[in-house]
Amino acid sequence: MSDTATTTAAPPPMTRAQIRLLAVACSAVAVVIAAMASLNTALPDIAVETGATQAQLTWIVDGYTLALAALLLPAGALGDRFGRRGVMILGLVLFAAASLLPLIADDPLWVIGARAAAGVGAALVMPSTLSLITAGFVEAHRPRVIGIWAGVAGTGAILGMTLSGLVLEYASWKVIFTGSAVIALLLVALSFTIPSSRAAQPLPFDFGGAVLVVLAVGLFVLGLMEGPHRGWLDVATLGPIVAGLVAAVGFVFVELRSKAPLLDMRLFTARAFGAGAAGLAFQYLAGFGLFFLIVQYLQLVLGYSPLRAALALTPILLVVMALSLTVPALLNRVGIRILLSAGLALIGASLILMSLLDADSTYLEVALTLAVTGLGIGICTAPATHAIVSNTPEDQLGVASAVNDATREIGAAIGVAITGSVLAAAYGHGIEPVARAIPEPARTAVEDSLAAAMQVAEQAGPQGEQLAVLAQDAFLDGLQQASWAVAAIMFAGAVISAFWAPGRS
Repeated sequence: MSDTATTTAAPPPMTRAQIRLLAVACSAVAVVIAAMASLNTALPDIAVETGATQAQLTWIVDGYTLALAALLLPAGALGDRFGRRGVMILGLVLFAAASLLPLIADDPLWVIGARAAAGVGAALVMPSTLSLITAGFVEAHRPRVIGIWAGVAGTGAILGMTLSGLVLEYASWKVIFTGSAVIALLLVALSFTIPSSRAAQPLPFDFGGAVLVVLAVGLFVLGLMEGPHRGWLDVATLGPIVAGLVAAVGFVFVELRSKAPLLDMRLFTARAFGAGAAGLAFQYLAGFGLFFLIVQYLQLVLGYSPLRAALALTPILLVVMALSLTVPALLNRVGIRILLSAGLALIGASLILMSLLDADSTYLEVALTLAVTGLGIGICTAPATHAIVSNTPEDQLGVASAVNDATREIGAAIGVAITGSVLAAAYGHGIEPVARAIPEPARTAVEDSLAAAMQVAEQAGPQGEQLAVLAQDAFLDGLQQASWAVAAIMFAGAVISAFWAPGRS
């Protein structure tokens, strides 16, 4: 009797055309995500040169994010219907044109409008990139290429902050816009060398569903953005959130009754699809919440420059990119349940580590915290993204990619809202006894934020050093409480994923 060995044919190697497709798609998603975070380091310079108020500065950042989040699903559907490469090219052209506008019209309102227009372009680009590479590779290659895309998408914000910090060391903030436009136009030229894809049997475009989802996501994210500044019971906060939730309920009702829905809500009944979407929301909630806290900590407590603070985040970038190449190989062996729950638990552990940081912490302690964060993100981001796109029909890959991106944006908005609110409440409570002894208008500035308190301290003479220490202590109390709050959410997410996500298939 002889033994019979069963062999599995190895997948064909990637062609040059496929490698070029992956490179162009990843570069495109990197440039639009980097643009989301790149201006954070430039806001002080923009305020000086344009005369922008604090509210206008906030909208220079948030206008981009709001337009991007609201339009992702309709943009993904347009790619499925009319061609994903064409929609990506259109988005890159719009992004480039909007990035050039502040060079000739730098009034704050023009800059806000330009950023919103760039966000519209980014919404056309993001889902197209993921759906292009998913359609362009055979199933055997998809976990790996999706892992690479997810690694680039997950680290694009850090890359944006690092490059913008480097630019600001030697040049004007307008160079950031110029660089974004030049890269986008270069990618437009390269995009004509890659293949396109579209739905084999495209459905009619669901205009009613598109309007409802834009209102649902846009209003909900708008309310979350306003909450930390205005308070959660303010009409400008509560009104958009409630209106967004009502529009979301209407969207679900309309889509379930539609013969050609923008988003087939029944996809969420697949455990892998639903768990993947929820997992991405949890990850970005924690990731952007952590960025919101750690960047302020590095600059205002440890005294890092913007560039040094951005470079200090490198451990996350390196770990996530390394894992994006290795974790996809474990997906079939381990399964999404273990990877997703373990990753969220590690992110929660990193937030506990962050809560232990203080004014005397070394960079080694910071780097350890960030490395654990990167380990958690790297373990679960690619599997969650793969779970979404692999459980969606080929004709709806653009919409699936948009779901992937929309959950990231909504999670990020929730994360910043939670950490911002907890930090503001704890800081205000801690600084109140100190602020009582300070005359107006300095008192209001000290109560507003640690950044404002540090500016007052610089002008306060011998007593400024004591004020700075007390304000930093109040900030650290807020950082600790916010870290605990988000860590608790991550541990809850890990438990939910352990029961909800499917096992090894």
